[in-house]
Amino acid sequence: MREISFDTETTGLNPRGGDRLVEIGGVELWNHIPTGKSYHVYINPQRDMPEGAFRVHGLSEEFLSDKPLFEQVADEFLEFVGDARLVIHNAAFDMGFINMELEKCGRRTIGNDQVLDTLDLARRKHPSGPNSLDALCSRYGIDNSKRIKHGALLDAEILAEVYLELIGGRQTALGLVPDEETNQSAGEKSEPGELSSFNARKRPVPLVRPIADEEFAAHKAFVEGMGETAIWNKYGA
Repeated sequence: MREISFDTETTGLNPRGGDRLVEIGGVELWNHIPTGKSYHVYINPQRDMPEGAFRVHGLSEEFLSDKPLFEQVADEFLEFVGDARLVIHNAAFDMGFINMELEKCGRRTIGNDQVLDTLDLARRKHPSGPNSLDALCSRYGIDNSKRIKHGALLDAEILAEVYLELIGGRQTALGLVPDEETNQSAGEKSEPGELSSFNARKRPVPLVRPIADEEFAAHKAFVEGMGETAIWNKYGA
């Protein structure tokens, strides 16, 4: 299943009252595993930047003045999203802006059936709260120290980690995700739906063998009979 952890930054709180999008960030997940693919763009809102909004995300009117208009990136944005489920914290806010901008430039809007709100998920799991993104990072021990100001792509990356914890933590990957530092060369990525080959790391202290020596010898003889290509040969005694 393809999902996108998603966030936006805006000029304010009211998409129907003149506020506009200024930044979009999305991180792709495949079966709850980050693929390394992302989408990020700054957008010229064609209006001033209120001081309150600037204090939140630090994006000035001057900085955004040479960035593309939303209608110039609408098609590439929709292509990236496709039919993936959008994973958003407080989804009504972000989708209100996204669909307003899509309507303005005559593109298809995105329905609620394509959206999962992690704020609703967090409220069900932790009814006593608090359930802000920062509070959930603290609850789950997720490093958000770089989040000095809000930024759409950084928040999308953090949200992806929070989302995985909300649905069961790293157990959802069943331990099949290779260690990037030890098992993948620089820049090498798995295709969605595929498991990368990787070398199993040895335990610092071997487990006590739970079977008798005779049984182990019989198993070893059986594996040797399967030839050198047998997968069992990767896991020595």
